[in-house]
Parts: sequence; structure tokens; C-alpha cells
Amino acid sequence: MVNNKSIARSDILVVDDNKANLNLLVSLLTEAGYNVRPANTGELALRSAQAKPPTLILLDIKMPDIDGYELCRRFKANEKTSAIPIIFITVLDNESDKIKGFQAGAVDYVPKPINKEEVLARVYAHTRIRLMQLDLESHNAILAE
Repeated sequence: MVNNKSIARSDILVVDDNKANLNLLVSLLTEAGYNVRPANTGELALRSAQAKPPTLILLDIKMPDIDGYELCRRFKANEKTSAIPIIFITVLDNESDKIKGFQAGAVDYVPKPINKEEVLARVYAHTRIRLMQLDLESHNAILAE
């Protein structure tokens, strides 16, 4: 069963091309006890997630190489990363941007500037759900054997 110790099991990929935003999120999540991997480009994020799928991805939309919407679609199209929950964290805050984000496959959407407590609460909720899914898949595989 997932509990507060699940934070230490959580591996979060944070993707943002803005160094200050990336450092803020990495620091916030690291201080909360999460294992955090930063990526400042879409290509780096794709390689990182493919090499070791994270529990959760925090993703900016406005990126110079691959925008966040396309990056999200690529994660969702890849069998190895399709089940990873993605939270957009972005300055784009109108309804059409949010709808486009959810249509791309995101599970949540947080506008910048961020509220630290809100981000931590959303990250905690989505990592708990994902870890419960992984635990259930593991138990089902054992039962199937």
C-alpha cells in the first residue's frame, strides 16, 4: 500500500528550458523528499524518460526545441512512457491552452507563477495514484504467475 514513504520511491522528471524555473522546481521537490531529474530540452527529456521512466513528469509548454504539447504527445505515444502522468506547469493560462494540454494527454495543469503548496499537493496526489497503479500491476503479475 502507498503511504508517505512513497515520496522517496517517486522519481520526477522536471522539464523546463528556463533555468530559474527549473532550479525552483528541482529545489522545491528535492526539499520535499522526491528524487528529481531536471531536463532543459525536450530531446533530453525524451532520452531521460526512455532510459528510466519516471513516476511523474512536470512539463513546461513553451520550449525552444519541442513544445510541451508535442513532447506530451510523444510520451503518450511511446509504450514505455504512455502511462506516466504529466502535469503542465506553464505561463500559458487561458482555457484553450488548458484544453489543448489535456487533449495532448496531461492529467493536470498548473499556471505560473506557481504556488509552492499547490504544486506539492498536486505532485503528491498524482505520484500516489501512479505508485498505486504500479503496485497493482506488480501484484497482478504475481497472481498471474
